Amino acid sequence: MKIQGHPWRTVWLNADAQVEVIDQRFLPHELITAVLPDVASFERAIREMWIRGAPLIGVVAAYGLAVAMRHDSSDTSLLAAQRTLLATRPTAVNLQWGLARMVADLLPRPPQDRVQAAFALAAHMADEDVSMNHQLGLHGLALIREVARRKPGQRIHILTHCNAGWLATVDWGTATSAIYQAYNEGIGVHVWVDETRPRNQGASLTAWELGQHGVPHTLIVDNAGGHLMQHGQVDMCIVGTDRVTARGDVCNKIGTYLKALAAHDNNVPFYVAMPSPTLDLSVHDGVREIPIEDRAGEEISHMTGLDAHGYLSTVQISPTGTPTNTNPGFDVTPARLVTALITDRGLCAATPAAIAALFGPQPQPHFASAD
Repeated sequence: MKIQGHPWRTVWLNADAQVEVIDQRFLPHELITAVLPDVASFERAIREMWIRGAPLIGVVAAYGLAVAMRHDSSDTSLLAAQRTLLATRPTAVNLQWGLARMVADLLPRPPQDRVQAAFALAAHMADEDVSMNHQLGLHGLALIREVARRKPGQRIHILTHCNAGWLATVDWGTATSAIYQAYNEGIGVHVWVDETRPRNQGASLTAWELGQHGVPHTLIVDNAGGHLMQHGQVDMCIVGTDRVTARGDVCNKIGTYLKALAAHDNNVPFYVAMPSPTLDLSVHDGVREIPIEDRAGEEISHMTGLDAHGYLSTVQISPTGTPTNTNPGFDVTPARLVTALITDRGLCAATPAAIAALFGPQPQPHFASAD
């Protein structure tokens, strides 16, 4: 996608063959990039959310293993790097998928061949992510076209949650891919962007990237979505996901479940954009089985933004001493509330039979041993 008219990806190899990423902590106020020279820097970038979004985490972790091979291509180094990166974020299944895919490819190779093979596979995974998200968007575009056909000359209002845009992937985004393609086609789309507390990824990231591309949008508070649905101001919801279970439960940023409940109560279609690697057929009951990341309480008690002098400042918004020790980063939306999954393979009902028919069995991932 574009920043000030120029095409960008979220991760790339720079002129010195170093892995470079957009450091999303400073958006939307500053565009800063960061070089990741070693496994420790990848661990920090993923854990501290310099980069975030399930698809992007998977690809960046793959590059992390490639960089590890550049320093030491032994089995010990490979499996140690896998363990280190696997521990950074527990909820997004793409992290497990990306690391397992790299290890399965590299372990059978002699150590002297691993550096070139690792960087080639990581680059392929990045290109694959772009292709999958573009294809996913085409299937979502068909849904937007149908709404536009029923509302000739009127705007199509789409509500999204958190950031499932190109900043959460290598390019295109998941939930936003169809929106960008509809806008590029000349369909009159308008996006309701909820702020997505506590880290405000909607306000800081989704609003920024939509604005860079010229897509009409309005920032709203998290709790306004239900009201807008009650008054007929939302034609559809499209959200992303960090993990989808074999029966169609969807794990996504905290607050997604409440949007799905409001959509169900108001007969608003609720779609989930899911690239294939985000499906986890080893999990069935999302509420009981998916580990939910519990994040630092400072995300609740403090906020960062531009002060009156134009400097980035962090301020405390709650009384000193107020408990903030419950901060789940994600929730699970039961399959019954999902109208359909928008995937790179086509639209899919959120049911075990439909998912099994479209995706079939998945290979078991290869994880490093605990010792």
